[in-house]
Amino acid sequence: MDKEKIKKSVSTFYKNVANEKAGIKVDANELGKAIGYSKEELEMVPEEANMGLGCGNPQEKAQPKNGEVVIDLGCGKGMDVFIASKKVGDEGYVIGVDMTYDMVTKARQIAMKRGFKNVEFRLGEIENLPVADNTADIVLSNCVINLSTEKDRVYSEIFRVLKPGGRIGISDITLYEELPSKVINDPKMYGT
Repeated sequence: MDKEKIKKSVSTFYKNVANEKAGIKVDANELGKAIGYSKEELEMVPEEANMGLGCGNPQEKAQPKNGEVVIDLGCGKGMDVFIASKKVGDEGYVIGVDMTYDMVTKARQIAMKRGFKNVEFRLGEIENLPVADNTADIVLSNCVINLSTEKDRVYSEIFRVLKPGGRIGISDITLYEELPSKVINDPKMYGT
């Protein structure tokens, strides 16, 4: 299937999610607990930033620490950005990157409304990160890399922006058997 068609489908789906037009109904905090976030971590997240879209806790192994720089790929409205910002403290910094203008706009509004000073949200694609080389101590991604049609490029970008000795925290889905062609050839299935 055409990569641009898939990208457009994913972008449209997440634009609708950002604007609450996707019809997703989930108890985001219950899902968060089920996929590995602690009660304390969930309390760090502004309610409007937790959309219940993750598939695990990428911070569990990466363990952001005070003073570190963290980049979150496909940050959405900023759930993992806001958790990491509390963990890295005022000396640290967190950059969220998302391809969907509406997500980035909403995340910026939440950060401003809630007084987060050590975060930034950038519009960009994870295959071509708008971040300088050797910037991050940690790169996080929560159920986003699977949406890319150029996963090798994503990993090249991750290693480009990581400082030497940097860490990666990825939570994502994997495929254990071949999907039926009707799923593979339906661009809507890449966003849902």
